[in-house]
Amino acid sequence: MHRLAVAFLCFLFVVQRSCGAEWREVELVLPRALETGDTVLVEVQLGKLPRGLEIEVSTAAGRELGAISPHGIPTGNEAGTYTLPIPRDVFSKGRATIRLSINQSDQTRRAPTEDEVKSVRLTIAGGK
Repeated sequence: MHRLAVAFLCFLFVVQRSCGAEWREVELVLPRALETGDTVLVEVQLGKLPRGLEIEVSTAAGRELGAISPHGIPTGNEAGTYTLPIPRDVFSKGRATIRLSINQSDQTRRAPTEDEVKSVRLTIAGGK
């Protein structure tokens, strides 16, 4: 019985750590129906970031969509705007939820602050 209790407590710890993963969710809504040749892009405007941080972008289901790794930004300057293509199949009924998380140098993750990720904008390129 003691082993079962220890196993259950270990399970709870693992579940709490995985459920406590830190991210910021953003709902994306297509401005119009996609046409042949359209490419969906997400523009992420970054503010000031500590050196060595990486912004990971994934779906709510955990599918990796890309990462933003600003390098060479002078200390105290904003990191700029980065564009990532988003696959069409991520959208359902014109909507998708993405997660943004910061991978820190000590291998931990956390949600980006409003100052670190200033805005997220969806655009459509290409088409006709």
